[in-house]
Amino acid sequence: MKTLSFKIAMLFFLSINFTSCAQSAAVEKNNVVSLISPQELKAKLGDDILLIDIRTPQEFAQGHISGAKLINFFDPDFMQQMSKLDRSKELYIYCRSGHRSGKATENLKTVGFPKIHDLKGGINNWYQNNMKIVK
Repeated sequence: MKTLSFKIAMLFFLSINFTSCAQSAAVEKNNVVSLISPQELKAKLGDDILLIDIRTPQEFAQGHISGAKLINFFDPDFMQQMSKLDRSKELYIYCRSGHRSGKATENLKTVGFPKIHDLKGGINNWYQNNMKIVK
């Protein structure tokens, strides 16, 4: 009986710790980074925004969102290129599926971008919502 009580107590303790860590990470991320839908991004395209496609040049050539500038996530100087961008503007970023842009936003928070908008699901989600691309 003691071992069962001990196991239950340990599970409770661990679940509390993991939950509180996840919540604090989510709160921190929401202060700087927001996930946006294709519709939200489309509504911003006419504005003066920084729209960065972080896919490879080959992926970019296959089609990208109008107005996007290519900065390849896999370039060794990716962060250096990104740090040269105008930080007075909100940054809109996307990749193919959201994986690379998710990783990039964690690093970009440290170089002083006040607000970073990450296209949820990347350009794949853009396609699935029948949004236009340019080649």
